[in-house]
Amino acid sequence: MVEETPWQQALRYTNRANPYPFYEELRKTPVARQPDGTYVVSTYREIVALLHDPRVSSDPRKCPVPAAAQAEGSAEPAAEPIREVLTEPNIITSDPPEHDRDRRMMMPHFVGPPHAPHLISDLEPEIRRIVGGLLDDMKGKTRIDAVDDFAYPLPVTVICNVLGVPLEDEPRFHHWIETALDALDFGPEATSEEIRSRQAGGQQAVRDFGQFAAELLDRYARQPGPGMLSALVNEDGPEGRMSKGVLASNALLLIFAGHETTVNLIAHSVLTLLRHPDALEKLRRRPELIVPGVEELLRFESSVQFWHTRSAVEDIDIAGTTIPKGAPIFLAYGSANRDAERFTDPDELDLERPDNQHLGFSQGIHFCFGAPLARLEVQVAVGEFVRRVQNPRLVEDPPPYRHNQIFRGPRHVLVDIDGIRD
Repeated sequence: MVEETPWQQALRYTNRANPYPFYEELRKTPVARQPDGTYVVSTYREIVALLHDPRVSSDPRKCPVPAAAQAEGSAEPAAEPIREVLTEPNIITSDPPEHDRDRRMMMPHFVGPPHAPHLISDLEPEIRRIVGGLLDDMKGKTRIDAVDDFAYPLPVTVICNVLGVPLEDEPRFHHWIETALDALDFGPEATSEEIRSRQAGGQQAVRDFGQFAAELLDRYARQPGPGMLSALVNEDGPEGRMSKGVLASNALLLIFAGHETTVNLIAHSVLTLLRHPDALEKLRRRPELIVPGVEELLRFESSVQFWHTRSAVEDIDIAGTTIPKGAPIFLAYGSANRDAERFTDPDELDLERPDNQHLGFSQGIHFCFGAPLARLEVQVAVGEFVRRVQNPRLVEDPPPYRHNQIFRGPRHVLVDIDGIRD
């Protein structure tokens, strides 16, 4: 039996709750070639260098070998349902100049500046109203699920409002997203029949989700409405309009990424603070620490553990290894954010950590499009949870985790409470 690499061990579902010991071992070889031909980069300095390297492409169509391609001695890998179905790029799977043009067209409608500098900050009263309502609904309960009752409803409501997606459609696209994510598997278990069945279901879910997005865009083309998607469909700017296919691909990305990563961040923030009662009490005493505190929580439990669509368009010499032209590259953000060469005592939670330039939102031209909105949502949600929830205690630790390795997050976080303060 072939011994698994630290990366393969980190990807196993049985290690989902704590991949960090395997990341520590992985960092001993900063750029590690895997049996399937993928190069995994796990250290902070090397990942930052590649994020700013024009020899690295984000367009999977430029990679002649699929990111989980079969190589000598490797098992047949799992397919990626989103990649298998979507043919048009979006802003995280494209390179300049297409990437830069599309991002310029989208930015004014989502993050605001310089065209609408108060777009995100103006959302704060509504975010506080939603958070307050979710906490009010917990009154009288002695046990809550910090995922289903709190972490999920907030970002999905906000992103639907921002994009102009009818909230009543949430149950449909929630099912499609969950099905697609369960099918996206890079772990050593990926050859089982169960995984193959999930892949087929994931591909169909992405098709259905894409059809939903296309129909929504067509509806706004006929009759403009509120939100970003309608604005993009009907905008005639100096660079014209996005093609229907590119706009639909970006719509899927925004609906998905606009809430999925924030759900995991809120859930992990609650989980982490309950595991660190001194930090929880410190934040309760000093609520102004919520801003640096959220940055530390982003570092400590990265919502995106790695990214998988990058490849080398030329040979790249880095950390004593040559990544050959055409090779797929996985950037392990979750490992880099615990790199002791960059962060002092990286496995310790420090709400006042100085110079906390984590990679929770990546870096470079693909820095997270929705970072300002995510930060605001998490600051409000976690701050109010700490302030209002009385004596929260974890019921199960570790909690059950979702299957997906990239968007790592707990499926449920059950918490016993004594009550909800006004």
